Amino acid sequence: MYSTGQEYMNRDSLLRLLPAAKEDTNKVLLYISIGQQYESNEPEAAKYYYQSARDLSQKIGYTLGIIKFYANYTFVLNQQGYFDSSLSMNLHAVSLARELKDTLYLAKSLFNAGSSYRLKEDYEQAIRFYEEGKLLFEPYQNEVINAQACDILQNLYTGMKQYRKALAYGKKAVEGLQKNGNVSMLGTAYNNLGLNYTNLSYYDSASTCFRKALAIAREIGDLNMEATQYLNLGDILIQRNNFIDLKPLMEKALKIARQLNLNESEVIALKGLSFHYQYTTNYLLAKQYADSALALANRYNFRDQRQRIYVHLSNLAYSMQDMKLGEYYAKQSNLLADSILNEMVQRTTLELEKKYETAGKENKIKQLEAEKKVQQLVISRKNLLNYVLAGSAGVFLLLGFLIYRNYQHTKQLQLKRIQELEAEKQLEATEAVLKGEEQERSRLARELHDGLGGMLSGIKYSFNTMKGNMIMTPENAQAFERSMDMLDSSIKEMRRVAHNMMPEALVKFGLDTALRDFCGDINRSGALEVVYQSLGMENARVEQTTAIAIYRIVQELINNTMKHAAAKRSIVQLSKTPQGINITVEDDGKGFDPVILQAARGIGWSSIQSRVEYLKGKLDIQSAPGNGTSVNLEFNL
Repeated sequence: MYSTGQEYMNRDSLLRLLPAAKEDTNKVLLYISIGQQYESNEPEAAKYYYQSARDLSQKIGYTLGIIKFYANYTFVLNQQGYFDSSLSMNLHAVSLARELKDTLYLAKSLFNAGSSYRLKEDYEQAIRFYEEGKLLFEPYQNEVINAQACDILQNLYTGMKQYRKALAYGKKAVEGLQKNGNVSMLGTAYNNLGLNYTNLSYYDSASTCFRKALAIAREIGDLNMEATQYLNLGDILIQRNNFIDLKPLMEKALKIARQLNLNESEVIALKGLSFHYQYTTNYLLAKQYADSALALANRYNFRDQRQRIYVHLSNLAYSMQDMKLGEYYAKQSNLLADSILNEMVQRTTLELEKKYETAGKENKIKQLEAEKKVQQLVISRKNLLNYVLAGSAGVFLLLGFLIYRNYQHTKQLQLKRIQELEAEKQLEATEAVLKGEEQERSRLARELHDGLGGMLSGIKYSFNTMKGNMIMTPENAQAFERSMDMLDSSIKEMRRVAHNMMPEALVKFGLDTALRDFCGDINRSGALEVVYQSLGMENARVEQTTAIAIYRIVQELINNTMKHAAAKRSIVQLSKTPQGINITVEDDGKGFDPVILQAARGIGWSSIQSRVEYLKGKLDIQSAPGNGTSVNLEFNL
């Protein structure tokens, strides 16, 4: 976000100026400067001084002061996660800047509104506001403003998962701010650059950026930035499975988050501490931290965090040998993921319908206008002809009457034809919507089997593994067998309901991230060690329908490995080639004769074949009894 206040001064010095300040524009700027001193460590105090600046600006009719209020106040709102309120205020600031005809502050307000849209993941609107603001900035040729713009564009492309493009803008932002910017902006740019390195798995470079941002935060006393770096560094430790060193970072982040009321940061820190205690087998304390994180996520409706915590609680319950509780949390995670997905599908559908309706109306207007011009031209010519005929003999008067009657008849036919065309367009649009709904229902039914059915199969495999390692009384063994029968019934029921609840990561982050998360979940369950590798997928764009099909193919192959191969280790490789995408799934299991697949009737193998055929791909299976299995797939996209 762009800040429109003055440079930072000592807080005490600014506060001493306040009692003697006159009720004018300078006092408005003083309020803004004081608020900036508080926003990192005492956000509610910062909001109070910003509101004082707004009230005084309204009192003295200082429109620019109100714009400055919006720019700074929404920065704090974004920190606290109030994105809807921030967007509303920034849009109002854009309107005021247009009325004021101040191009510099209009550009800044446009960028702030674009950032609000970005935080709400409405990237189409974000790009529209950024592009307009960028054009207004260019004449000023201000290096600091250009560096800030690069940092904001870095965040935009990060949100769009174009990490290498974001990285290029981030490096420009850091370079520009190192020369001409203030230290706080530089710390923010380092933080954003580190996030892009993390997304590209360049963890050493990411750690360097986060530590530089941490040093700046400590230098300027910015507790919010400091807490963020602890969480970022902790995330890198989690990615590297270093849960021992995780504890001190998460404890520091938790302390600051509670001090500043940074609710989502508090949730993440609590979850990180739970990871640490799970790794050290202190399951009771791990459960307490996870429960605290879940309660806080529920209170502030952090739905994405809730879904991740449910997954963690499910894995934690399995570690504690509480299969029933693990199944409950897994079910809650799926229900919440499905709810998020359904809302996303509904929102996308409404947007597409709105665009379709708008385009249809515009086309109809253009068509009617063209026909109106033709009619006007015809009327003009007919009128001219009538004038000529008026001076002619009576015999030509009759001819003119007949021509006029024919014209009226033709006009009525044209109007009737327009009405028929409009009715046909409406019928076609209705038919398209109905077909789309039926196709979506069919797709959802088909995919549910592969997702939830695969999860239940994994649980069944875990139960069978546990049974072989446990000594049970006859009564417990009988109860265990009954539970297994119930699980079989559940699997059959899921297959009956049949399938599509695509994973949230696939919708939000793309194929590469979704497969990485899937393999990570299998690893954490203990059912199978899965190594995931991807090459050239950082900037690869895969159409959503294709990505879903590829994801389900890999998911079903891994599920088959867990159910039939008796394997200990599997490798999933995803690589981008100039022609398309290659996928290899290998395991060290007992192997089989591929000839038996010709007679296979299972829905899983049929699902794999149908998806490969749909994508016009190539499938090659190499396996033999005792030698493991290797499946290679090639898709030309």
